[in-house]
Amino acid sequence: QVRLVESGGGLVQAGDSLRLSCAASGRTFTDLAMGWFRQAPGKERELVAAISRFGATTSYADFVKGRFTISRDNRDNTVSMQMNSLKPEDTAVYYCAADPRCPRRWVATAGGEYDYWGQGTQVTVSS
Repeated sequence: QVRLVESGGGLVQAGDSLRLSCAASGRTFTDLAMGWFRQAPGKERELVAAISRFGATTSYADFVKGRFTISRDNRDNTVSMQMNSLKPEDTAVYYCAADPRCPRRWVATAGGEYDYWGQGTQVTVSS
């Protein structure tokens, strides 16, 4: 069983930055492709960014390209997401997720591909 614990959310103003982190345990971290999703009130969950098992491949939603950066540290079993130039529409609960079946250089872009999810961390961006 994989356990994922997110941290780093908070309340910021538009234009500010935040860094989210997710600590994984329970399985060899390099077995896992990782992703960040978000869900705003009344909206469906959506992929924000994904990263392959060794970090060679990343994928971003169009609405965060150039603003957010996903990274992972396979020594510390963590995946992070640096969020810059935050906008009020980025307000959501952000979830870390892990896919144990993704091939080495691939990323998983659909929520259904992920088996394990964190509890979420709230990000609120005021205008």
